[in-house]
Amino acid sequence: MNLLRSAFALLLFVFAGCASAQTPPPQLGMDSPFHRGVNVLGYDPYWKAGGTPRFQWRYFGEIHRAGFDFVRLNLQAFQFMDAQNRLQPQWLAKLDTVVNEATKAGLGILIDEHDFDTCSADANMCRTKLTAFWQQVAPRFAAARRSVAFEILNEPHDQLNGDVWNQLFAQELAIVRQTNPTRIVVVGPTHWNGIEDLSLLKLPADPNLLVTFHYYHPMTFTHQGAGWAGPELQKLHGVTWGTAADKAVLAADFDKVRAWADANHRPILLGEFGAFDLSGTPVQYRAAYADAVARAAEAHHFGWAWWQFDGNFILWDEKANGWNEPILKALIPEKRTAGERG
Repeated sequence: MNLLRSAFALLLFVFAGCASAQTPPPQLGMDSPFHRGVNVLGYDPYWKAGGTPRFQWRYFGEIHRAGFDFVRLNLQAFQFMDAQNRLQPQWLAKLDTVVNEATKAGLGILIDEHDFDTCSADANMCRTKLTAFWQQVAPRFAAARRSVAFEILNEPHDQLNGDVWNQLFAQELAIVRQTNPTRIVVVGPTHWNGIEDLSLLKLPADPNLLVTFHYYHPMTFTHQGAGWAGPELQKLHGVTWGTAADKAVLAADFDKVRAWADANHRPILLGEFGAFDLSGTPVQYRAAYADAVARAAEAHHFGWAWWQFDGNFILWDEKANGWNEPILKALIPEKRTAGERG
């Protein structure tokens, strides 16, 4: 009898091990609104008094019909605060309109505070203004749908190093949780949300956190010719992407993120990726990059958001009043013809 019990126990142990090996990695539930997205309205004149907006509300419908399910709303809100760090009422009303219009179009919306350079240059100032921002914005959306989420701060770096950022995030999360106890909150590591700093991220025991990272590797391809990217990249042209070695680096990088997510039981969002479109780089290389990164994210169970809708890294061509078709078809495979699928 003891021998039979031991054999049965051994079988249970082996079965449990097999089942565990087949368990899918942690990810947001099937009701998550954050699978395929695009960054919007970050540098639009809409936000300024008297500014003529580039973005039109009908674009939210275009985005949804194209196959995206959310937008990431990039806000530089600090410039719209008074001396007491109160946000202008008219700016808050504009924020309400954007959230309402995106929601009406069937999109999730991620409210991203995007004053990352200002914050990272002065941690004390950042703490004051970021706290004021979330004290005013979080209660405003306390009754919003689950498809409205908050991103505390885009791309912390420099003065917002690992420990400082961990402390600041915990403080801001506590403010949000006073009015939004179960709201999805997005947080990323330091070094501009780089995968290199994921191991430095120390998160509170909160089940509604979504961890983000940004991916523009290799910068020599994605930022060649970009005026803000430093002299070496500004002068660089003609770099291509798409070799087997390029794709192997991408897979290895995403494997590292997946391993961290599994070890820490956190879902992942690739909040930004793209390739600068004013560099003269032929669109087929940029489309190949878009396709490869989006598919790699999906294979690793990461949501993703393309940078960006317009401006540069263009997905929507304002002059043509339509999609940049090679990039759209790279991001959303359903848009490809049978011939394009091969």
